[in-house]
Amino acid sequence: MKQRIVEIVRAALADCRADGSISSVEDPAFVIERPAQPEHGDFASNLAMLLAKPERKAPRAIAEILAAKLRARTDLISRVDIAGPGFINFFIARQAWQQALLEIEASGERFGRSSAGAGQKLQVEFVSANPTGPLHIGHGRGAAIGDTICRLLEASGWDVTREFYYNDAGAQIANLALSVQARCLGIEPGDPRWPADGYQGEYIKDVANAYLSCETVDAGDQHVTAVGDPNDLDAIRRFAVAYLRREQDQDLTAFDVGFDVYYLESSLYNDGRVDAAVKRIMEKGHTYDKDGALWLRTTDFGDDKDRVMRKSDGSYTYFVPDVAYHLAKWERGFSRVINEQGADHHSTITRVRAGLQALEAGIPKGWPEYVLHQMVTVMRGGEEVKISKRAGSYVTLRDLIDEVGRDATRFFFVMRKPDSQLVFDIDLAKQQSLDNPVYYVQYAHARICSIFETATKNGVVPDFAKCRLELLDSDEESAIIRTLLSFPEVVAGSAAAFEPHRIVYYLQELAGEFHSYYNRNRVVTEDVELTTARLFLLKCIARTIRNALSLLGVSAPERM
Repeated sequence: MKQRIVEIVRAALADCRADGSISSVEDPAFVIERPAQPEHGDFASNLAMLLAKPERKAPRAIAEILAAKLRARTDLISRVDIAGPGFINFFIARQAWQQALLEIEASGERFGRSSAGAGQKLQVEFVSANPTGPLHIGHGRGAAIGDTICRLLEASGWDVTREFYYNDAGAQIANLALSVQARCLGIEPGDPRWPADGYQGEYIKDVANAYLSCETVDAGDQHVTAVGDPNDLDAIRRFAVAYLRREQDQDLTAFDVGFDVYYLESSLYNDGRVDAAVKRIMEKGHTYDKDGALWLRTTDFGDDKDRVMRKSDGSYTYFVPDVAYHLAKWERGFSRVINEQGADHHSTITRVRAGLQALEAGIPKGWPEYVLHQMVTVMRGGEEVKISKRAGSYVTLRDLIDEVGRDATRFFFVMRKPDSQLVFDIDLAKQQSLDNPVYYVQYAHARICSIFETATKNGVVPDFAKCRLELLDSDEESAIIRTLLSFPEVVAGSAAAFEPHRIVYYLQELAGEFHSYYNRNRVVTEDVELTTARLFLLKCIARTIRNALSLLGVSAPERM
């Protein structure tokens, strides 16, 4: 509907130019938006104010000229008003809203989708957990947000590649190997011989037992058979990383999250990419030596101070392999990259971008784009849940999936804007009541399915080909239709802003309108034509709920 308004406004401009009432030859970048107050119409435009300067006329005078042309479109517009300094307010004809329902039926699963991305390549990196333990709730929120962003971008016409970056090198992996080795040797946490920075969860014992049993693990492109020797630290490291990679993959599969590419940090070192990136930055003159360390002039690229790249002991600081990794992304042809990460990565953004600029490889400023999510607090019985029986120090993603189910877990993780902290109420997520937001939405879909089932049992066979949509003439029905037809715009905005929570808000609004409507109106009545029209409306509601839930990776049950 919004696009149709844009088209008729441009046609009105062309008519005005043809009769000489407007002389400007170019269309300004006007907007069509929904007014904050319903009494101001269905849509409003600032076009007249943008034309005021080039036309040398008062905005309201220009608005009146345009309105005269627009009022002739009675098939779409019932009223055009001029408000304030020159806003043009559009009131869409009720029959236009009603007929637009046919677009939902015709589009089916594609309703809400667009070709805005035009098939351009885009990569989204998310989760990227260290393979040192089970996925925690922070990873879970990142997985839900990242995967939903991918679904939204795909729905907007982008060719999306999902990527998981495994940090399988560095101090944390060394600590993992030492922890598993200690367990293999019968050493437990609390023992003076336990590694100072060792991982203490019970899962370490599972890894150790599997290693001692010489089990074989398949994880992505890794196929590792344990040696079983507790003194072979390198073999323990390789097995532990593969074992925990496999476990994380299983958790993500249970969460309905998959990836196209798994990229190993260790490959950056094995392939010489880290050294090559550092060498290139040095050759471009963006480094200097100080106190035995190699420094990058990140202040040249907007940082508050310069940063060490290579420490005096010869090891690289943590952001350096990230620079090499992102250079690899660029070289793989991803002109657009989005990284979904925890808020604790905020400090690395400037450094990584500075390093990429220092490479002078043609990478634009502000690349890659970042979406950072805040922490999750899990509550049960009014108290915070802090630890897992298995992981020990934190709540795992699998804990939540096992307790409240995949649908509720995914829905709750994207209910709030990514940069807002999230409270995950386990008791609420498990409730089979309308107080539970995911149940509230899913029940709306199941309720509609039940209505159709009841209608069939009563011998009602609606002929939608002869549906009289003009019978949907109440204010309540018109409001629902407007909400339905705003769905494509919500999807586009959510994808553009990387804000999955907008889909949740939309679903809650639509489900609320349906529940209120159904509680006040009989759908199946003795009036066959009215019944057919109302069933068609419910069919469009159910379709839209299904399409929206699919963007969240949440099911739309037919029975509850």
